Amino acid sequence: MTFSDASLTALRVFREVAERGTLTAAAAALGYTQSAVSRQIAALERAAGTPLMERRHDGVRLTPAGRIVARRAAAVVDQIDATARELAGLPDDRATVRLGWFASAGAALVPPALARLRRTHPGITVVGREGSTPALVRAIRAGTIDLALVASAPPYRPLDAETPALQVRILTERDLRVAVPADHPLARGHHIDVADLRGQSWIAGTGDDLSMGVWPGLDERPAIAHTVRDWLAKLELVAAGCGITTIPASLTPACPPGVRALPVHGGPGEYRRLLLARLPGPLADPVARVAETLRAIAVESVRDADA
Repeated sequence: MTFSDASLTALRVFREVAERGTLTAAAAALGYTQSAVSRQIAALERAAGTPLMERRHDGVRLTPAGRIVARRAAAVVDQIDATARELAGLPDDRATVRLGWFASAGAALVPPALARLRRTHPGITVVGREGSTPALVRAIRAGTIDLALVASAPPYRPLDAETPALQVRILTERDLRVAVPADHPLARGHHIDVADLRGQSWIAGTGDDLSMGVWPGLDERPAIAHTVRDWLAKLELVAAGCGITTIPASLTPACPPGVRALPVHGGPGEYRRLLLARLPGPLADPVARVAETLRAIAVESVRDADA
């Protein structure tokens, strides 16, 4: 058996082990058993005629021969994957997509979308920036970003008054919730009555943040304990008992320990839309791929939250 007989599967497994540093981590990433990974590495070492890895208590270390194989294996696997993408009609060259998002979308939706894109479309590089919805709309108009995740609150007016109108796709429409300390009297039930929000101390957002802050429509002047832009800082202040704040339902899983995010009953429903906005016209294929991945992750997040 010569090295030219090595299988593509063995090369792919070897590259994964080399990158992750342990057989266990590589097996988890590939969905294999650890014994299956060991067998592929052993077959590759037989084909090479020399050890490629040193097994150590803290993982593996490549031998000089292993470093050569790792470098060549990466090139071979990348070429095979590029060929498969080209045959499937996917982008086979390097493409950059410029994406903007507001803070809570960046926390809840963007990371899993980028992780999926790295697996499904590794030729696409996403360059991102965070901003307020008005700032992102201006960036779309200026042509400095291709797509923007923006927030919209009732009465859901157009994002701006310019022409042509931006093309907007609704990804989710979820209820607004109130985050309270777990030991707060408001946290005792499964929802909060809107009348019980009177007299509370609020951790408000800044500027035009539509996602977090004071509950809309309060029939009193709210008592603002803190004004904070960053959503994580707001929630940590809630956990510390410094006040309560609003939070989009999509961020509920990201609440730190000691915080409950509850729906509000007894008043007009408060909902927030997550929109994907862009200039009108046909989309380049890489931009369309990013847009579809964002849509898929948004749909899955709603399904998982309602499960």
